[in-house]
Amino acid sequence: MWGIVRRNAAGAGGLSSQGLGRLRPLVSAVRNYSSAVKEMTVRDALNSALDEEMAADPNVFVMGEEVGEYQGAYKITKGLLDKYGPERVVDTPITEAGFAGIGVGSAYHGLKPVIEFMTFNFSMQAIDHVINSAAKSNYMSAGQINVPIVFRGPNGPAAGVGAQHSQCYGAWYGSVPGLKVLVPYSSEDARGLLKAAIRDPDPVVFLENELLYGESFPVSAEALDSSFCLPIGKAKIEREGKDITITAFSKMVGYALKAAEILEKDGINAEVINLRSIRPLDRATINASVRKTNRLVTVEEGFPQHGIGAEICASVIEDSFGYLDAPVERVAGADVPTPYAANLERMAFPQIEDIVRAAKRACYRSVPMAATA
Repeated sequence: MWGIVRRNAAGAGGLSSQGLGRLRPLVSAVRNYSSAVKEMTVRDALNSALDEEMAADPNVFVMGEEVGEYQGAYKITKGLLDKYGPERVVDTPITEAGFAGIGVGSAYHGLKPVIEFMTFNFSMQAIDHVINSAAKSNYMSAGQINVPIVFRGPNGPAAGVGAQHSQCYGAWYGSVPGLKVLVPYSSEDARGLLKAAIRDPDPVVFLENELLYGESFPVSAEALDSSFCLPIGKAKIEREGKDITITAFSKMVGYALKAAEILEKDGINAEVINLRSIRPLDRATINASVRKTNRLVTVEEGFPQHGIGAEICASVIEDSFGYLDAPVERVAGADVPTPYAANLERMAFPQIEDIVRAAKRACYRSVPMAATA
């Protein structure tokens, strides 16, 4: 490398040894940075992904309630109004059906809108546009119309916000042909998947978690590059193991990893899969893991009936039934509207100890009920 520097310098009339001395620390700093790992919050990861994609493509714009002047309800769009102006960071009234419809129409004409729902519970007001206008247009036009739109915002339970603001919509949107549904966990997930969603020619539902926004995760130098992008439809094995497979998405990935640490103390080596994508679902990675571990626990915050876990169970039964050494265990939210009271709310959603108990049952390590009577 220094030979190249000297050769270029000589061609430009030469550099003194003093000049090279000044340059050497800069080159060293670049070399060190390339392999460094940085901590970044999920909030900053989403913000930086939006910023970089808006800078790279003038057709990308953001629309939603309080995304501009207020800098975003969760500060995901902080600084974007000042940088790109009100034509590309569009504040809207409280009318999800209205701005979702405008977004779909603009996507028909080649723009790339990123529509923010303050919570995905409010997407119910716009679900006709998400499903009938966005998801089905490519098929119904025989491939003539692409709808490059992203619907993003917090999904699932937060804390103390009641039944109408706590629902997980993964299974709802995951059942719709024509949509892609992504569920980031870490900061690297958030950056790479949001960039992939914005660049995708089809509608993407991007389900975040409010309680993860302030969480910090290590981010590699590769993930900080503006060209970084994660593949849609590919899960990530967060922790390798040989005794049992645990699948999870969004906040539940962290719970699954903590449960795996507890299980390790009891001699159970759990493999944890971060789904990253609900539709398409990475069935190959899930089934390959189950064929290795012979046991499966699925974890989600949504309702148990017709849930993501139920779909994963069906896939494993269809493709890997002969490899199972125990019944599949599902850990999900309670089959009730989310309680407002904090003590009941905690009981309504999976906790780390629930995952541990389910894994022990699958490994035949739990104490039979009759023995505790």
